[in-house]
Amino acid sequence: MSERVDDGTGEPAGAQRLTRCPSAGLLLDVRDAGPADGPPVLLLHGFPQDRTSWDRLAPALHAAGLRTLAPDQRGYSPGARPRGRGAYRLELLVEDAVAVLDAAGVERAHVLGHDWGGIVAWALAAHRPERTAALTVASVPHPRALSRSLVRSGQGLRSAYVAAFQLPRLPETVLGPRLGDLLRRSGLPAAEAARYAARMQQPGALTAALDWYRAVPLSRLRTGPVDVPTTYAWGNRDLALGRRAAELTAGHVRGPYRFVELDAGHWLPETRPEQLAALVVARAGGAG
Repeated sequence: MSERVDDGTGEPAGAQRLTRCPSAGLLLDVRDAGPADGPPVLLLHGFPQDRTSWDRLAPALHAAGLRTLAPDQRGYSPGARPRGRGAYRLELLVEDAVAVLDAAGVERAHVLGHDWGGIVAWALAAHRPERTAALTVASVPHPRALSRSLVRSGQGLRSAYVAAFQLPRLPETVLGPRLGDLLRRSGLPAAEAARYAARMQQPGALTAALDWYRAVPLSRLRTGPVDVPTTYAWGNRDLALGRRAAELTAGHVRGPYRFVELDAGHWLPETRPEQLAALVVARAGGAG
């Protein structure tokens, strides 16, 4: 069961509900919003975002009659910030997503993930299809498509930062004071860049967020083909994720599939919220 907490937003009860979802002894903060009886959409943010990355997008989903569940994922919720990179293995992140659904009383949800949230979303759809009504992923290709592209395109250079993040402590030292500026220069709107950078100043927050990358070599879960209806949206000006991986993704989806190329960069939830919302609504069928 989830626990209701007051987040001081002043929103009417039933429109914005901040709950704490227990998962493996942790407490994930979850924004439960929109029509309580609407088809549910699980929103999974990326690095270094949080549940507020969906603020520009969620109203369109609510207007279409959809309920949204937007957690601050493991490491981003103050009550779910375990130490050690092993606590951020992909299999545990998928278990957290299932725990959010369980706590909300949701059997199956439409899933929208961006960046690292997209990687969790791909894995959730592949390994727990009975909990995934349909999948929409923004920016990040299927993990196997990404792996294939590392040796067949310039993706290896684009992904070099992932290897740098494996180092202990140094990435925190370099990124900490510069994160807001780096995010703005990468195309993220200034308001969101400042908000995410400020949150990463919380004790242990930046290390926990980077531990998602550091846990990759330890993760035992390998994402296979996806059978659920899937939409993949990619920005053709994304500096981190290139065209080759985007195009290879089709080969890893066996269910109905749609690829949408947007004239955009990496930060699709913040810069292309209307288009992403429309893609989710098309998959979810709107109200009812």
